[in-house]
Amino acid sequence: MRRKTICVVFVSLSCVLAIAKEQPFEVISWPDSGQPIVRFTFSKLKDIGNGVGKERTYITDVAAENLSDKAIGGANFLLYVFDKSKARIGEGYVNLTNVAPGQTIKFQITLSLSGSPNSLAVLRPTNATRTISINVNSVPQGAEFRVDGKEEGTTPKTVDLVVGSHMLEFAKEGFSSGKFPLEITPHDVSGGSVSYELGSASHDTIELRDGSVLEGDLVSITGMEVQVRIGGRTQTLERNEVKRILFTEREPASN
Repeated sequence: MRRKTICVVFVSLSCVLAIAKEQPFEVISWPDSGQPIVRFTFSKLKDIGNGVGKERTYITDVAAENLSDKAIGGANFLLYVFDKSKARIGEGYVNLTNVAPGQTIKFQITLSLSGSPNSLAVLRPTNATRTISINVNSVPQGAEFRVDGKEEGTTPKTVDLVVGSHMLEFAKEGFSSGKFPLEITPHDVSGGSVSYELGSASHDTIELRDGSVLEGDLVSITGMEVQVRIGGRTQTLERNEVKRILFTEREPASN
């Protein structure tokens, strides 16, 4: 009986220690008065290395639960981080999109802080719904691009973005696709621009004098004509139709 009793006590203590170890850094309900709509649970902020200057980079795992009976189509929040003296040492942004009633979504936030974090605050900025106009371009132009997974057309183009974090995706036939993270802060104003340079072309580029561009593999070029293979078929062009040819360096075929 003594061994059984000791074993039960030991297991109970282990459970208590495990529960204590998993306690979140902070749980915040928004708004802080009236009926709460969202509950944010933040894990302990983990220091992952040096940031810019004297700042250090931290990450925290976040769980956001929709406490209301309505879906959250899109909401942006400011996250303030304070030290022990209640001085603000950094800030971040939380974006919620398409969160169903009662649903909990999980994500991670990266923060650059100028001190040791002690507490957090979540605010809904008054200008969160204000949009900022940004001119999006690419090198070369004419790339299809998406913003947060939504198709926006081809570059160059001006788009309106709300405060928060966004992901721009670019794709163009013959070039490596790419992604560009973009942060819009409440202090930004319209008129800015973003230009993304696509990866090396996988084919040669033939620019014609009428403004059109062909992507393919150059077969031959003479003083009279240019032959290029496009989609497995060889096309012959008159030499005076071609304005410029950009060659893509390729690795020699292995024997």
